[in-house]
Amino acid sequence: MRGRSRSLWRGFTIMVVGGVISIFALAPVVWMFGTGFKTTQETYVSPPAWLPRHPTLSNFAYTLGRGEFTTYFRNSLIVGVATTLITLALSTLSGYAFSRYRFRGRNVILMSILGAQMFPSVLLIIPLFKLVNWLGMMDSLRALVLCDVTFALPLSVWLMKGFFDQIPRELDEASMLDGCDALGTLKNVLLPLVAPGMVATAIFVFIAAWDELLFALTFTNTDAARTLPVALNLFITSYEIQWNHLAAMALLVTVPVLVMFSMVQRRLVSGMTAGALKG
Repeated sequence: MRGRSRSLWRGFTIMVVGGVISIFALAPVVWMFGTGFKTTQETYVSPPAWLPRHPTLSNFAYTLGRGEFTTYFRNSLIVGVATTLITLALSTLSGYAFSRYRFRGRNVILMSILGAQMFPSVLLIIPLFKLVNWLGMMDSLRALVLCDVTFALPLSVWLMKGFFDQIPRELDEASMLDGCDALGTLKNVLLPLVAPGMVATAIFVFIAAWDELLFALTFTNTDAARTLPVALNLFITSYEIQWNHLAAMALLVTVPVLVMFSMVQRRLVSGMTAGALKG
């Protein structure tokens, strides 16, 4: 009886703690959603209201009609997709090599890759600026892709190495006995098994590139190369912050990520839990 009471109390405690954490995490999202549909007058009423009394779509119309929204969206999509594809290709090959081969300096290289992740992007912005300027890539999407890949690759390599480590080496040996070389084994045997991990890594990289602001703000000067995070920053001026328009823009920026999550949710969960259970 005591064991049952303890289990019930433990379950109740977990539910309460989980509920508090969920409220804390969802409150900013609810506030952003409500503000996006408020009029300018409702935005500054006191005391503030969570939801608008007179919902309006004028904020979204203003946001879509202001500046070059379609250009910003296209640029963000190009940078996100290109960064994801390049990073995923490089990290898959690197993760496979570090997982399956033993060579001199392997551990040193792995630690160096992980150490590169410790440096914040703002610390390297000046040398990156000089490098991008020297390459003649200022105000271009190529500069954003190059910098995003540079900062997404180290962690992606470690993630893919971990996914490959969970696959028994006997599968490699069996494939090579059947006549496959290393690349054939990777393509026909290992890639289908690490597909959930690749999806999880791709989502991580895409979201990081989609939300990146510092590089886009530093390396772009015109609307032709600006991305959505920079467009969001344009609503913050020295004189005012247009909160309702900013919230509407933030909702529009969030929609593609939510759609992508809903499409690959199963593979994402299986990728994040890969290796937790061993058959």
